Amino acid sequence: MKTKLGLLYGGKSAEHEVSLQTALAVIKALDLKKFDIHPIYITKEGAWVKGPQLKAPAENIEKLTFTEGAQVSPLALQTASDGEEAGYDVIFPLLHGPNGEDGTVQGMLELLNLPYVGNGVLASSAGMDKVIMKNIFAQAGLPQVNYTWMLRSEWEADRKSAYQKVEEKLGYPCFVKPANLGSSVGISRCTDASELEAAFEEAFQFDRKIIIEEGVTAREIEVGVLGNDWPESSVAGEIIPKTAFYDYKAKYTDGDTALVIPAELSASEESSLRTMAIEAFKALDCSGLVRADFFLTKDGKVYINEVNTMPGFTPFSMFPLLWKHTGVEYPELIERLVSLAIERHQEKQQIKFTM
Repeated sequence: MKTKLGLLYGGKSAEHEVSLQTALAVIKALDLKKFDIHPIYITKEGAWVKGPQLKAPAENIEKLTFTEGAQVSPLALQTASDGEEAGYDVIFPLLHGPNGEDGTVQGMLELLNLPYVGNGVLASSAGMDKVIMKNIFAQAGLPQVNYTWMLRSEWEADRKSAYQKVEEKLGYPCFVKPANLGSSVGISRCTDASELEAAFEEAFQFDRKIIIEEGVTAREIEVGVLGNDWPESSVAGEIIPKTAFYDYKAKYTDGDTALVIPAELSASEESSLRTMAIEAFKALDCSGLVRADFFLTKDGKVYINEVNTMPGFTPFSMFPLLWKHTGVEYPELIERLVSLAIERHQEKQQIKFTM
């Protein structure tokens, strides 16, 4: 029997367009002999629209942004509509950023008791909030660059003190980021006070909390992790941006970045990075997949930067490329993720809810 797969994409998020690119790539890779694909599009306004079952891969992104389908309540995913059988075998949330990758949708799917690909509520929410994530990594003993954070209300109450705090604790260069966002949206690199002020203005447009990190001169290395309780790590890859840093345009628009896979590393460096990636995965209690991002300095120091609990599957995405070079082709990667989702769901059914 084929697997009835609900693809959830779009979303009320600044990363809506990234999600569409991911959805298109996944749809083109799915084997229609193995999967019945049911698109569920979330508009930028937050409306959920169920489209008809795909009989062929979507031709372009515009085909995925339909609004003529049946608008539904998210809680109706278990019910039948338009002659369909009720429910799905698995939901694949191809959502990036807030209202999708942050544990909100995952919590809803848990309440509906539906199997879903990727991380659970805790790992998703902690992985989305860079401050919480870094605090957990610190507790786990994973090395990180210095950082501080701030709420919009604190900044608005005393901007001068906010900037002074950053200069005294971190200095320049530093990076200012929205705490709960990804894909390099709202991120700025600062080398002086004027750039710091502009960076705060930019980042606070996207979140009520921001994180400021010490800038280091280092190589950017990434490792993929795949699994549930017994995760595996991929080969390491290196990002070599031609711009000052790996920004949104380099990631998703012009591909103006070199991806070196496998990265040129010593055996001990590679082993350390892959071990730390799995440690980070376990520290957040992850499941399914993450991409762990590191800094590697000239003197051999390794710092974990962050993990992405729903890395993109676009043509420029590192995660599927890492696994391809590890021996797992893209279609197989998707099938493994679906199997891991079912495995985790079945394991959860063993939990008792009565005395």
